[in-house]
Amino acid sequence: MKQKTASRSIKILVAKLGLDGHDRGALVLCRAFRDAGMEVIYSGLFATPERIAQIAQDEDVDAVAMSLLNGAHGTLFPRVVKALKKKGINDVLVVGGGVIPDIDHDALIKAGVDHVFGPGTSLSTIINHITLGVSKLRKI
Repeated sequence: MKQKTASRSIKILVAKLGLDGHDRGALVLCRAFRDAGMEVIYSGLFATPERIAQIAQDEDVDAVAMSLLNGAHGTLFPRVVKALKKKGINDVLVVGGGVIPDIDHDALIKAGVDHVFGPGTSLSTIINHITLGVSKLRKI
């Protein structure tokens, strides 16, 4: 594993989970993260939580950005967090986004998701949150 240092660019995994085949937003995020100087890994469609954790481990990512539009966020987002922890990965920022009702945000955060972004969130807001969150993790 590479040493996660402050000088290394942020490496982020953009994850499309479950049976959600809508990837336009995830691809927009990939480009925005790349343009912000991040190294981007894209999971491709239909990834399982276990596959996301394996990619995160293999690629030594700093952050996982999950995108889900099919309503399975309450199940799949916490499963990703558990799969990461099962592999001993505790130093990765995990965020989620998509069409997620506000009423579900607190439960997802309690399950270990750092932040949930809804429709219409600006790309700069997402990038700034990830940059700040990874910076804080690197200081721990």
